[in-house]
Amino acid sequence: MAFDGITVAAVAAELKKDLLNSRIYKIAQPESDELIITLKTTDGGQKRLLLSADASLPLTYFTSQNKPSPMTAPSFTMLLRKHLQNGRITGITQPGLERIIELHVEHYNDMGDLCHKRLIIELMGKHSNIIFCSEDGTIIDSIKHVSAQMSSVREVLPGRKYFIPDTMHKKDPLTTEWKEFSLSVNDKPMSVAKALYTSFTGISPVTAEEICYLAGIDSTLPAKEYSQDVLFHLYTQFTIYLSAIKEGRFEPAIYYDKQEPKEFSALELTYLSAYEKRLFPSVCEILRTYYSERSLITRLRQK
Repeated sequence: MAFDGITVAAVAAELKKDLLNSRIYKIAQPESDELIITLKTTDGGQKRLLLSADASLPLTYFTSQNKPSPMTAPSFTMLLRKHLQNGRITGITQPGLERIIELHVEHYNDMGDLCHKRLIIELMGKHSNIIFCSEDGTIIDSIKHVSAQMSSVREVLPGRKYFIPDTMHKKDPLTTEWKEFSLSVNDKPMSVAKALYTSFTGISPVTAEEICYLAGIDSTLPAKEYSQDVLFHLYTQFTIYLSAIKEGRFEPAIYYDKQEPKEFSALELTYLSAYEKRLFPSVCEILRTYYSERSLITRLRQK
């Protein structure tokens, strides 16, 4: 299961609920591409937030683990501590349905002036990164530097302007109207499910299958095989399914084949009715559970 834009939306909603106005207490970098931020919440408690830009498994969720850190803190950690220690989380946002979470932080600089910064977590597979920006969008530093030799699309280096690369020219599914939807799906010579997840941000193959299932159509056929009436019905199911994101109606669950976790989702997957569905109180909990169980199964199979 991909860590798609819908899952990111659910994580962002949980972080906003639990971390808004909390203060950054500790920042650690136990791995070269991973941060653990400890925050003091408004109710007097503490939360530990893991941010991982691992190319094979980028993740963001609350964790109870406190991994050992290197004796000498990396330069990126030292920079974040200098700017963000005791900073207050004033906002948590997700642009569109991108696999991106932005933490907006308010803090005082050495001169006592109030400043605003953004810590941006990009959960994009091999392009994942954690980027620290000033209020005007200038990159201060990042956990991974990306030079022009490494990417012709975007440099991620101190002093450069931050922007989201639109390499796939995907549209925001939360704001797409019927005409735009019809053109996007019809124009692609591929299965209707693939047309969905290649045309719109945040939509994974699993989500595309669910939307086709809800519409009662064969996901393997190209869109041109269907009439405009059928495609409008697909669009209606598309908008209804995704309306849960706008309304914050998430249903975090893991789908099991016997004891083996097969999929997880922040919204219901009715097409997986053959599997046992186990509901969880939060999407952060399904991420912790799913990946720890998958890791355990992998280790057992390697023995």
